[in-house]
Amino acid sequence: FFSTKRNYISSIMSAARRSRLSTKRKFVADGVFYSELNELLTRELAEDGYAGVEVRTTPHRTEIIIRATRTQNVLGEKGQRIRELTSVVQKRFEFADGAVELYAERVQNRGLCAQAQAESLKFKLLGGLAVRRACYGVVRFVMEASAKGCEVIVTGKLRGQRAKAMKFGDGYMIKTGHAGQVYTDIAVRHVMMRQGVVGIKVQIMLPHDPKGVQGPKILLDDVVIIMEPKEEIDPSILLARQAAAASQAAAAQAQMAAPMELAPVDPMAPVEDPNVAAGF
Repeated sequence: FFSTKRNYISSIMSAARRSRLSTKRKFVADGVFYSELNELLTRELAEDGYAGVEVRTTPHRTEIIIRATRTQNVLGEKGQRIRELTSVVQKRFEFADGAVELYAERVQNRGLCAQAQAESLKFKLLGGLAVRRACYGVVRFVMEASAKGCEVIVTGKLRGQRAKAMKFGDGYMIKTGHAGQVYTDIAVRHVMMRQGVVGIKVQIMLPHDPKGVQGPKILLDDVVIIMEPKEEIDPSILLARQAAAASQAAAAQAQMAAPMELAPVDPMAPVEDPNVAAGF
């Protein structure tokens, strides 16, 4: 089944590059490509603080930007690891030579990256740290990174054979509407513990940033900005200015309406010869 699925995906990818696909098939192919690429990088770069991937398609080549907290580990010694990943992606998705390039980008603030915090919590739990201590440590680290709010949910067999869910939160969190899509960063991870699978969900409410670096540029819908009132002008001064402007306009209009007086011409004045003036 999996080999058939891979062949089907590969055929769609190669067909999309060779000829023009319908819009629906193109979007499906792009979504499958991104999903499989993200899964590969999540498993391969989990210990290096993998925090997402961005695919940029140009007419000549496809650029894949890998976001991580430890970019030096992603690049490897003398760029060996990034070249290996490029070769794997090129062979798996049947890109031509030089048609795909992989780059590594450092996460500016890993405290505001839900994927980085979910990976950190995953390795804390695998290391045997207590659930409450690990989750409260993540929440405190996120809130110290100037986040508006944070919520961590851990589900599974935490203690004993009975599965349960534990929720840890702090600050302000919006989960619904357009603001929930723009301001909330969400990451989910599965931890293979000895007693079973434990699920982790990290949600971070990002702060507003006018530059769009630490958070979204747009303001929340309920944010009200009160502007400073304009300085009021005394009515008597305003009336005096209007009267002066009206008098100036009337004087200018009267000057335009008056006939222009021509200077008198002296009939006895000598007439200059144009040939002499030209130098002949």
